[in-house]
Amino acid sequence: MSAENNVPAIRFEGFSGEWEDNVLGSIADVKTGPFGSTLHAEDYVEDGEPIITTEHFKSGALPKNKVGIPQVSDDDYLRLKSYLLQLGDIVFSRVGSVDINAHVTMFQNGWLFSGRVLRVRTSDSIDSEFLHYELSTERVKKSVVSRAVGQTMPSINTEILKITPVNVPVDVKEQAKIGNYFQQLDTLIAQHQKKHDKLLNLKKALLEKMFTKQGATEPAIRFAGFSGEWEEKAIKVMFKVTRGDVLAATETSNSKTTEKPYPVYSSQTKNDGLMGYYKDFLFENAITWTTDGANAGTVNFRKGKFYSTNVNGVLLSDKGYANKTIAEILNLTAWKHVSHVGNPKLMNNVMSEIKITTPSDIEEQNTIAKLLDCLDASVIQHQAQLKKLNNIKQACLEKMFV
Repeated sequence: MSAENNVPAIRFEGFSGEWEDNVLGSIADVKTGPFGSTLHAEDYVEDGEPIITTEHFKSGALPKNKVGIPQVSDDDYLRLKSYLLQLGDIVFSRVGSVDINAHVTMFQNGWLFSGRVLRVRTSDSIDSEFLHYELSTERVKKSVVSRAVGQTMPSINTEILKITPVNVPVDVKEQAKIGNYFQQLDTLIAQHQKKHDKLLNLKKALLEKMFTKQGATEPAIRFAGFSGEWEEKAIKVMFKVTRGDVLAATETSNSKTTEKPYPVYSSQTKNDGLMGYYKDFLFENAITWTTDGANAGTVNFRKGKFYSTNVNGVLLSDKGYANKTIAEILNLTAWKHVSHVGNPKLMNNVMSEIKITTPSDIEEQNTIAKLLDCLDASVIQHQAQLKKLNNIKQACLEKMFV
């Protein structure tokens, strides 16, 4: 089956027939929030009824509690009762990211929506969860953006949104099945995101406690069996400070091969700076930092043999200093020494003079490094799973809708 016949490429078993062509206004009520003259910023209170606006669903999901959300008094809430959200409503941003929508769940039921929001409320013949995902397809998003007005800040209104073309299965059961499938997928994505964020917060908390604060010589918490003061040393005392080398991108391979087995790292942020693979290596078990550009001062420990481009500085040590622990300590400090005169820079001579406080016992460094490696491995695992699930979702949005 294909979209040419107004049917999706992939369909749940037991359903057939063409989907119906509609415009959003024919199957749902579209309403804009209260005008600015109706509600002013000074009307907000510290503890009242929440009112959502565009910045609260830029990720495509609404917050589950009112912390950090503007709130209004009981009197204003009653006065604005015609702008209450109901379970199953869909909200769009009226300005800015006009192609993003969010689905109202039980957590936001009864909240207000602001004048910067458009509320979509479906009829009984349309499953709102299905419509939420139909409106999240690239086809619909591009349609909305193409009709937005304003050059510097895209803007839409009720009339623009009402004429948005949508395709809907005739059978509400099919709509519900599709909506439920994507809702379960989003729940799984949210669970992995929560675990990922929890691990990052755990690592942040550990870094604060396991490393010394400014002026201190011992950390707040420590592995059993280690004692004594940590030592402050300049980078030039601990490492040989050098640079990577020029490498033409055309000489690298996108994937690891027998001929090109060594990773090449650059200043890019994606994939931890991994640029590709090369036939030779320059360094082994070293610490790198980005010397200039937007990421200047970013520090990483590179385990094993690798090639580093000339936008990276490299710290080499034959005394065991080049490990994850030292890299994390330096990562908390190096950014403070970045020069922002013109292009941001942290050059070799400046890095050489930076002083950091570290465990004098290499074994303590290695013990801390093992814990951090374990945490990072778990974070990477969840990142990979998140990427996989989001790719599955995008593929399904393409194949399961017309």
